Amino acid sequence: MNLYEIPLQATNQSEKISILGVSYTIRTYYCNISDSGWVLDISDSSGTAIVTGIPMTTGNDLLGQFAYLGLGFSLIVATDSDLTAVPTFDNLGSASHLYVVT
Repeated sequence: MNLYEIPLQATNQSEKISILGVSYTIRTYYCNISDSGWVLDISDSSGTAIVTGIPMTTGNDLLGQFAYLGLGFSLIVATDSDLTAVPTFDNLGSASHLYVVT
């Protein structure tokens, strides 16, 4: 098992990354509505959406429900001071982190 962090900032953003030799774009954005929070989309290298609208919650594999896609990796969110605390608007990338597990 390998674990590495996808570097993020507390801003809406897109990051191009390679996981297991495959290029993806990870987009994170903040939904400022009731029960607001950070959301994640994954697209392939051509920009075609693979999964969209995944709430960035803690305590589980964000891709667990998408195992049928056969991506071969997991995404985990953790917060430094409280592993069960979801990322806030201000702490994504500083105290809250997105990890890839292969």
